[in-house]
Amino acid sequence: MTVTTVKLKQVVLGSGRPKIAVPITGKDRSTILEQAKKIVAARPDLIEWRLDYYQDILDFENYRETAIQLNKLLGEIPLLTTFRTQKEGGEMPLSTDNYVAVYQQIINNQLTDALDVELFLPSEIVSDLITAAHASNIAIIMSNHDFQQTPTKTEIISRLTRMAKLKADVAKIAVMPQSAADVSVLLTATEVAHRQLTIPLITMAMGDLGKISRISGEVFGSALTFGTVGAASAPGQIELGMLRQNLAELALN
Repeated sequence: MTVTTVKLKQVVLGSGRPKIAVPITGKDRSTILEQAKKIVAARPDLIEWRLDYYQDILDFENYRETAIQLNKLLGEIPLLTTFRTQKEGGEMPLSTDNYVAVYQQIINNQLTDALDVELFLPSEIVSDLITAAHASNIAIIMSNHDFQQTPTKTEIISRLTRMAKLKADVAKIAVMPQSAADVSVLLTATEVAHRQLTIPLITMAMGDLGKISRISGEVFGSALTFGTVGAASAPGQIELGMLRQNLAELALN
């Protein structure tokens, strides 16, 4: 099937070489902006702000000012905003009500280009956030992370398909392999889902075993990979310069 691309500022997901995102994991405004300056200088395609590291997440005026300064610093680099829940590997606990309140403020004030929403949140919350985000021209990257195991090929494809049916703009899944066979399952599921679905996919196997999945997206059908400039936000992430070089070596010409 033909993939419908997703444009975030000037960055197009779902076409050509996989794009590279780098996470910001600062706990306060000064650290966040300091990390952002270093990352911007390294020129990734996209920056992910991990809100589950941010200690002032529930002080909205503080958050809003930080977000405004961050967006100004990023310029033409698009921002993906993510609060990763603890059950999916996140740093900080947050009630579902507060999660929704934070996301509604982000959407209402248009403080991001894309928003990560987890597949296994209550279905009504997922639906409401997607509707609100789209009304504010914010793209939804729907995600699922399994830090314990690799689901079956059928289950991985099923989760990605469910995300597409829920009207996510991009579907993301990250799994933890226990063997090379698990990595193969993830890559095979990615290739099948890429042929069956019309939205861009982001898939990865985490840890050292899964590093091959972070550089082979153009072959198997993953549109975005995560690299590091400084601190990693997940096991197995590769330094940005090395990741860029690896993607170039594996490019389909």
